[in-house]
Amino acid sequence: MSSQIRSVLITGSTSGIGEATAVAFARDGHTVYVNGRDPARTRAAANRITEAAEEGWGKVLPAAGDVATAEGVRSVCEAVPELDILVNNAGIYTETPAFEISDEEWLRHFEVNVLSGVRLTRHYAPAMVRQGWGRVIFISSECALFTPKEMIHYGMTKAAQLSVSRGFALWVAGSGVTVNTVLPGPTRTPGAEEFISKSYPDLSFEEAERRYFQSYRPTSLIQRFALPSEVANMIRYLGSDEASATTGSALRVDGGVVPTIA
Repeated sequence: MSSQIRSVLITGSTSGIGEATAVAFARDGHTVYVNGRDPARTRAAANRITEAAEEGWGKVLPAAGDVATAEGVRSVCEAVPELDILVNNAGIYTETPAFEISDEEWLRHFEVNVLSGVRLTRHYAPAMVRQGWGRVIFISSECALFTPKEMIHYGMTKAAQLSVSRGFALWVAGSGVTVNTVLPGPTRTPGAEEFISKSYPDLSFEEAERRYFQSYRPTSLIQRFALPSEVANMIRYLGSDEASATTGSALRVDGGVVPTIA
């Protein structure tokens, strides 16, 4: 999308949507930093993308660090001193009955899903403003708008990301830097595949997927999991020059799960 080579950091990018996003930006020729908590797994993901790369793809480099902690963010920032595009994708989720969610679980979800992006944006966005160009993208979820009763701690963090993203967009207004949020719906990540196989052990994935959406996600208009690459396409667009008039926005890639018209 852009002829200029940019530097891109994608947190939580050793699999799923994060890895697909790394592939999308690398395909455009950008220098991409893959991030994960485990150094070996992070290197393996970077190598996997590099080995699959075709002519014209950009470099893919590891930047390990636990971005849920201030120390981990510092190590990532030291490994990636300059940045044009930040994708705050790191996240966790668990399903827990509402009255059994511990304080520790509430805090862990907030630190991973919200504070990681706050810390990194606080570090990189001022330099983006000084250079007059930059992109910050938070990866939220349809659960921010349509929170399942067994995931209210997760939905809380995803809703918080909408406020954080909009707030940072106000602070960088008129600078050439944009800040947006992407809201994926149910996506066929390794975690989703494992969940489906455990829930429907005697069925093929296709049949299990069909039954799952009929029973648990009947509002979905596509009646299937989105592919990580389909979500990555939206993220890639928001990271491009072409998205310069889109900021302070929340864009859904939820397959129509959320039953609203806006």
